[in-house]
Parts: sequence; C-alpha cells; structure tokens
Amino acid sequence: MMTTEAHIRIPVGVAEEDWTGDACFFEYHQAVDPLRSGTITPVRIRRFDPAAPGGTGIIPLDLSDALGTAYAATSPALLASFVGIAAGDAVGLEPVATSELFYVLRGAGRSTMTGGVIAWEEGDVVVLPAGSGADHEATVDATLYHVSDAPLLAYLGVRPAEPRFAPARFGHDRLAEELDRVASAPHAGARNRISVLLGHADQPQTLTVTHTLWAMLGLVPAGAVQRPHRHQSVAIDLVVDCRPGCYTLLGQRFDPATRVITDPVRVDWEPGAAFVTPPGMWHSHHNESGEPAHILPIQDAGLHTYLRSLDIRFRP
Repeated sequence: MMTTEAHIRIPVGVAEEDWTGDACFFEYHQAVDPLRSGTITPVRIRRFDPAAPGGTGIIPLDLSDALGTAYAATSPALLASFVGIAAGDAVGLEPVATSELFYVLRGAGRSTMTGGVIAWEEGDVVVLPAGSGADHEATVDATLYHVSDAPLLAYLGVRPAEPRFAPARFGHDRLAEELDRVASAPHAGARNRISVLLGHADQPQTLTVTHTLWAMLGLVPAGAVQRPHRHQSVAIDLVVDCRPGCYTLLGQRFDPATRVITDPVRVDWEPGAAFVTPPGMWHSHHNESGEPAHILPIQDAGLHTYLRSLDIRFRP
C-alpha cells in the first residue's frame, strides 16, 4: 500500500546539533577548590542590628550581593528576615521553600494556614512545611524572626512537591523547662554547650526541627566561656536576650596550646540582633555580663546531617 502525501509528516524548524557548545573541561587542581580560586564567594561573618519595634513590614537579612545570588539569601541555603506586624495587621508569607521557622521576639498573634490556626506568643518557636501559605496576624504588636530554606530551592530550580512534616509549635514555657533540666544536670557547666535541640516527630533520622533546618536554644551562664567548636553548616544566630558584655569570638584557626581561637573576630551581642557564623569557622561564646544570656542558632544542619557532612568538632 502506497503512503499518500497526506500521511507524510515532515518536522519543521528542527535542526541537528552536537550539543557540545556548553561542555567545559578543567584540570583537577585548578577547579577542585572554587573558594580558593575565587570563582565562588565565601560566607562571611555578618552582624544585623535588631529590628525596631512597631509597624508592619518585612526586613530581609539579604546578603545576595556578597553571595553572588540572583535571589535574596542570608546564606547559600537560608534566608532570614525580621517580620514586624502591628496589632490588628496581618502579613502573608508564602516562600517557595520546604521549611519555615519563626521565633516570636515580641508580641502575640496567630497564623492561619491551610491546615488550621496556630496561636503564638513571645518566646515561642513555630515550624511550617511547604505549602502552608500562612497569614500571620498580630493581636499585640509583634516581631517575628523568620527563616526559610527558599535560597536552597532557588539554587536547585525546584518547587516543593509535598509537605515533609506537620506544623509544630514549641511553647516558650516548655522550652524554658527543658533548658532548665539540661542546665541543672550534673557536670552541665563542663559541657561545650548548655543547649536544648528542637526536634520533630517526623524527623527520626536527623533528630532536627525539620528535614533541612536545625534549631537550638542555648544558655550561656554568667561568667561562662563556652569553648570553641565548628561545623560545616552555616549558622544564623539570633541573640534572644543578654546584658552588655556578651560576645562571640570567631576565627579560622584554633591553638591547642593556648586553647583559644587565633586572630579572632569579635561579634558583640545585643538582644534581638543576629549574626552569621560561616561554615568551618571556630567560634566560642563569652558572657562577662553577670547575668545569663540566651542564643538561638538556626542552621541548614538538617540537610547536612542527612548528607553526613555536618562534621561538628569540639575543642577542650
């Protein structure tokens, strides 16, 4: 049977090509360390002043210029922001992210999302999964410290397909109770950190607050020097409360003989301030104020823990 002209399909506008135009080749030693060669920028120590109380608005802690990203980012994987909400106002947040976390710096209110309503007040921590589409309403003038993994998804060029955990609230009373329990344990003062890690029932492998985020409420007692440690995840540290005389020392090298960080950079604490601790950098916390202080680091260590790349190290 002969094929008629009507059954012949001729592709139009399709050209053959060998697809080698974007292929690149590098000698191993020239490309194995992009940080050293300068093709990728390092994560730097940065400090952010506290958000002023009152008013409604979002203040991203945006370091995209320094990181070389086309999207807002505080670290390569995380974006932190201060969210101010005046009493009676509401702010809608719907980042393209798998994980959101916010700490209530001041005030009270509620978050209305797809799955229901979460009421919150000062000192609470709340985590929300992908697709929450939450509207945050303040009943009392409020300031939230908000962190999401939106930059990670922007880098990958993806959108979340489904939520990976259920929303959860960590009440400030229970947080204080758990931290007191840890602090009162025998030999607690000899530990590198006096802290309580926030976990989620949906993360039985990593024991983290979400599958990408890691959160810890830490106590630095009056007169304490919490010895240096380091990890490969970037930390965005929030100073919950302190008196003048609290600070963090950060540096690339640790001297075992003197047990101090070599050539450190000092970051002074202030209630409500935040600062970036770069990956692999030694850091120690110091409290010379005469009063206890608290700090809340948020890290991408949930992801690093799953990848087996966290590499946290302590020094005596």
